[in-house]
This record gives sequence, structure tokens and C-alpha cells, in this order.
Amino acid sequence: MSSSTDVRIRVLIADDDKEIRNVLQVFLGDYLDCVAVDCAESALSLLQEEQFPVVVSDVQMNGMTGLELVPQVLRRAPDTQVILVSDSQDIENVIEALRVGAFDYITKPFDLRELDAIVRRAVEHYELRAAKRRYENQLKELVEQRTAALDRALSSLEDAYRVTLKALVAALEARDLETHGHSERVVSFSLRLSLELELNDEERQALEFGSLLHDIGKIGVPDAILRKPGKLTEDEWIVMRQHPMLGEQILRGINFLEGAVRVVAQHHEQWNGRGYPRCLRGEAIDSNARIFAVADAFDAMTSDRVYRRARSYEQAIEELDKFSVIQFDPQVVAAFHRVPREEWEELRRRSLVDGQRNGKVKFADVIALQPQEVALAI
Repeated sequence: MSSSTDVRIRVLIADDDKEIRNVLQVFLGDYLDCVAVDCAESALSLLQEEQFPVVVSDVQMNGMTGLELVPQVLRRAPDTQVILVSDSQDIENVIEALRVGAFDYITKPFDLRELDAIVRRAVEHYELRAAKRRYENQLKELVEQRTAALDRALSSLEDAYRVTLKALVAALEARDLETHGHSERVVSFSLRLSLELELNDEERQALEFGSLLHDIGKIGVPDAILRKPGKLTEDEWIVMRQHPMLGEQILRGINFLEGAVRVVAQHHEQWNGRGYPRCLRGEAIDSNARIFAVADAFDAMTSDRVYRRARSYEQAIEELDKFSVIQFDPQVVAAFHRVPREEWEELRRRSLVDGQRNGKVKFADVIALQPQEVALAI
């Protein structure tokens, strides 16, 4: 119970008998701040404006009964403890009082010492509930603060990963000037397709890192092949086609790149099973690798190469449709069609601006290409 120096606990008394109201006010007023009203309706009006840890109410009053009052009180103030007083000793009334949420039930004529003990228990119960609620709120606030701090730390770590991976890709692209900026562009294109296909955050991050690192295995390809200014011979192609497995070997065992590794290893597999290195078919190919394959082919077709010039947007779309269900997942090609041409052009423009800001070479203008040239990205 609160000491004399503490704020006094407030108790609301509702009884249509004036004498009982006066007795309770005088008796409980020694250690409680008592407010008395003559009906349940008045009690509810006060509870809308003020807080009362304990309500002592008669059961039978003019208008709303005490039994009807209890749930109304608890809806407004769930921690408030309601004690019902009645001249009925019917056990059914006691059961009903407890069922609707009353803290206790006392019959008239009541012993003031018994009422005092019940009120004191009600006050203690209220204080325990209030302390528990304060603790829960503090704990919730602490969890939210720690979660926000963890989110910031993870975001910072993710940014650090991203910067490191981009530096690695930049080192690779320094060897292969022909595809300078290609990784950044296919990341943008792949992530736009991921929105259309409604990937979750984890899937999108795996797709982002996989797209960024898809050619990391080319580190193991000799410069004479990688930087050859022309088409490769069959023997050179055999070496070049090893880069997905080399990339998988380089990244294997890095936990946060587990999903990305599948993109790296499978980005040259084809829907009809005639890709490399494992000749996977259809949905056996990682879903992110299938998304990337379309983005990669689109960028390869609409970018200049040493041995040929870029295709137009229309020619690239025609080629994607031509190889749908052969090389590409038809659902991904359909998703590509749902994105307006203007968005693809804007993504390429932004990549160009970012590339120039980072000191990268300028993209070539998009011009027509002979339709018989195959749209496979290396």
C-alpha cells in the first residue's frame, strides 16, 4: 500500500444509497482518495476522463446494474479492479460477477474489515498489473531499440559487403574492358524483374549479389582468351565455359553468398537443358539464375562488343521471345514484357550516369545488329 508521502490511490464508489456512499467514503478515506457517484452511468462518465485503480459498485442500482458496469469499466481501463457489493447471496450472482470480470463480490450487510481487506488486495493487484505493464512496455521499447540498432549494424555490414564485392568486380572488369559496367547494369535489370516476379527480400539479395558476381570465375580465364578482340575458337570456348564452375569454387563456403553462388554456377544453363556447365533443364535451374539469364541476355544484346555492335530494343525483345521456352524461362520473359520500355531505358541511363561518376567508360549508342547473331552473354 502507498505510504503517506506517495500519491493516494483513487477509488470510485458507485451506489444509489447515500448512506452507504458516505460510510464507504469515510471508512476508506483514511488511506484512499475516494470519489462517490449514485449510478453506473455517472461512474462511466468519470472513467472516461479520470483513472481509478479500484471501483466499488453496488449490483442493484437505478439504470445500469453493477454486473453491466463491470465489462464497460474493463473495456475503458483493463487494469482497474471492480469490487461488487450486493444484498443477494445467490451463488449464481457471484458466479456471474466473476464471469464478467469482477475482482471480488461481497454481500450486504458487509463487515467493514472484510471490505478493507478486499480493497487492499485489489489495490495490490492493480499495482502488480500496472508494474507488469510498465515492464512489458519498457521491454518492448528496449527490444525495438536493440532491433533498430541491429538493423543498422546489419545494413552497415551489408553495405560493406556490397562495396567489397563491387571492388572485386571492378578488378575483374579492369581485365575485360569489353564488358565494363556490365555487372552493374545486369544487377539493375535483374532487380527490376524481381519486383515484377514478387521476390522476397532474401531472394532479391541473393539475386543482387549473384548478378554482381556472375562472371567472377573469369578470374581464372587467361587474358589471351578473355581479352581476345574477336570471336573465340572452339578450344577457347571450352576454357571460357569453365568460368561458372570456377566462380562456384571461388565463392563456395561463404555463408551470406549461398544463394548468390547458385546464380554464379547456373547463369548459363538453358530452359531446354542445352546450357552449361551441368545441362540443367526447366525448373531444375535456380529461379534467380533464370531471372538473371534474361537480364544478362538483354544487356548483352543492347551493348556493343568488340566483334559486333549493339541491337535495338525491338530486336532484343524479338530475340527474347524467339528463345523463350528454349533458352529462357517463359514466365521471366513474360515479366520482362510487363515492364515498359521507358523503364528499361531509364535503368540503362542511370547505370550510364553512375558509371561515368565512377570513372567508367561511356556506353555505346544503341544501333541495329544483324538478326542472325546469337544473343548469348558470356
